[in-house]
Amino acid sequence: MARLFMFEKPLGMRDTLPNVYKAKRVLRETMMNEIERWGYEFIETPTLEYYETVGAASAILDQQLFKLLDREGHTLVLRPDMTAPIARLAASKLYMEGCPLRLAYAANVFRAQQREGGRPAEFEQVGVECIGDGTMNADAEVISLMISALKKVGLCQFTVAIGHIGYVNALFFDILGNEKRVQTLRRFLYEKNYVGYREHVKSLALSSIDQDRLLQLLTLRGGEEAIDRAEELTQTEAGFKAVSELKQLWANLQKYGVTEEIKIDLSLISHMSYYTGVLFEVYAEKVGFLLGNGGRYDELLEKFQRSSPATGFSVRLDRLMEAIAERKREEKRTCIIFSQERFSEAFTLAKEKREQGEHVVLQHIAGVRDMDRYTAMFDEVNYLLGKAGKDEPSC
Repeated sequence: MARLFMFEKPLGMRDTLPNVYKAKRVLRETMMNEIERWGYEFIETPTLEYYETVGAASAILDQQLFKLLDREGHTLVLRPDMTAPIARLAASKLYMEGCPLRLAYAANVFRAQQREGGRPAEFEQVGVECIGDGTMNADAEVISLMISALKKVGLCQFTVAIGHIGYVNALFFDILGNEKRVQTLRRFLYEKNYVGYREHVKSLALSSIDQDRLLQLLTLRGGEEAIDRAEELTQTEAGFKAVSELKQLWANLQKYGVTEEIKIDLSLISHMSYYTGVLFEVYAEKVGFLLGNGGRYDELLEKFQRSSPATGFSVRLDRLMEAIAERKREEKRTCIIFSQERFSEAFTLAKEKREQGEHVVLQHIAGVRDMDRYTAMFDEVNYLLGKAGKDEPSC
């Protein structure tokens, strides 16, 4: 049985080969540099957290958590996201009332897969959390920072869809009245099952006016004009508050000069249940999956006995890599093939090339069995064989 699984991996786990590792590292470092330029500080949190704290506070479904027991019998989880661990850390050690924190991370998260064998159970996220600032300026900052970081890594054509969970909830509760009925409609929107949404609305025992209001929610998409139309549709104080926040957000995003990448979508719903206000998702052209998301989560820190507003975003590196068109490798890879009597000379040459920024492999000729196949992996090959002065030409 052991031999049967010798080369298998657990469901959802992946190996990262050298070319993918290198490409991902470039993306990670480029995004991290841009995030640091905006004044955010990187931190690390443990891979393992307590289930009763971070596990319970996370918005990830319980069946997607990797659980294990420590020696004292406490249930632990592999962190399923980074927002909850950072909320724990900020609430316990960092946050001082009235002093916003700007924190960032680049870390792997873990979500168990039951049936979706093609989806990764471990993947890397790069993101930020702005904790302590409840203004729309903070939301505009994290959205603009995300856009700037994506452009830095070479993502050219993408859209950031922005919604407001407070607006959706205000409209639904105004018309439907209870959580069970509201949750059913939210589920249709989360799954982006708009046909099912329309059919369900038409089946409800509502007036034609209220049915029309629910159906019009699907049309509240576009630019700034979508916010104006949303204002006409709502009738509650909570709805008008959400519209006012969206207007402030749009004005701030205009000052950042990023509204060309923005699309308002008031039907947007996230699977992250801790969002309380503005939320957003980023998609690339011709790519059918979500690259990143974020939003405001003003109630999460209360679960760690610290009340504080907060907002942030995360981007998945694996999906970002797929969205970016393959670019020509910039660095040159050189191999120096040498025989033992030329080792000192070969080492000196390799050192000089490395100091000039080249990527150099130093390879003894006796260690290569298939020379043609091996040297085909490099842009340039230098041979230092035999006595000095009799080396073969470079290829």
